[in-house]
Amino acid sequence: MNIVVLDGYTLNPGDLSWTPLQSLGHCEIYDRTPDNLVVQYAANSEIVLTNKTLLTSTIIEQLPKLQYIGVLATGYNVVDTQAARERNIPVTNVPAYSTPSVVQMVFALLLELTRHVGLHAEGVRAGRWSNHADFCYWDKPLIALESLTIGIVGMGHIGQSVAKVAQSFGMQVLAYQRTPKPIAGVKNVDLDSLFQQSDVISLHCPLTPETQHLINAQRLASMKPSAFLINTSRGPVVDETALAQALRENQIAGAGLDVLATEPPKPDNPLFGLENCFITPHIAWATQTARQTLLDMTVANIQAFIQGKPQNVVNS
Repeated sequence: MNIVVLDGYTLNPGDLSWTPLQSLGHCEIYDRTPDNLVVQYAANSEIVLTNKTLLTSTIIEQLPKLQYIGVLATGYNVVDTQAARERNIPVTNVPAYSTPSVVQMVFALLLELTRHVGLHAEGVRAGRWSNHADFCYWDKPLIALESLTIGIVGMGHIGQSVAKVAQSFGMQVLAYQRTPKPIAGVKNVDLDSLFQQSDVISLHCPLTPETQHLINAQRLASMKPSAFLINTSRGPVVDETALAQALRENQIAGAGLDVLATEPPKPDNPLFGLENCFITPHIAWATQTARQTLLDMTVANIQAFIQGKPQNVVNS
């Protein structure tokens, strides 16, 4: 079969091997595909792989050879799954490939907010420690995680793993789940209680019409002024204008964000320049280990499809 990768650069900027994928058929790999060239690049392929390039119903209609769509990610909102289902085209994703990496980013952001590693390292580089009268100094309060309660919104693979790591730090764990299920050491609460009682809120819910702007002015106003917000899920879950105002007015203590509503963001994003907001460029998933797992599972998904036993199908 002919295989096309529409946007392979973020998965493999050159440190992984495409050979296992190329062994499955004739392979065309594009680093990026402009919207107006998707049909042209995919026209002769039975198998199309995409990460963030949109495959709308209009595009799918123009690809008569298309037999399979593989999403190089866990989220699959970039594909019109209904249009694919109407043509009996399976759409697959890769679940849970980056769970450990995302969990590590959650706590990297949280520890930066509570222990101010970057701030103090910069002070040392500037000579402040060498010129200080005491053997140590700190510019902001240093907060111990074991004194905090973390509220987790969404208890899938990542949310549950965040809970386990939080417990290892000695944190109390609250959780909001659409369908509550018992998890050792975790107290299920309603969403309002979670926002009111938590010192840290970590978002791990999918982007749906119900979760878009879940974090709005009203919810931010219900949080403790000492609380932190961490988002490694999807940017539009947070109303960025409301969050920027809450941070400027010290309505909450800080935020750590790996995702934004528009990516890449516009230069005038209201969150830029705020000292109590740390933003990373959607890299929680992107360790080499996670990307290798993603590529391996993508190959396995295609092999299963070729053998007539498709797996990880999201539109069955």
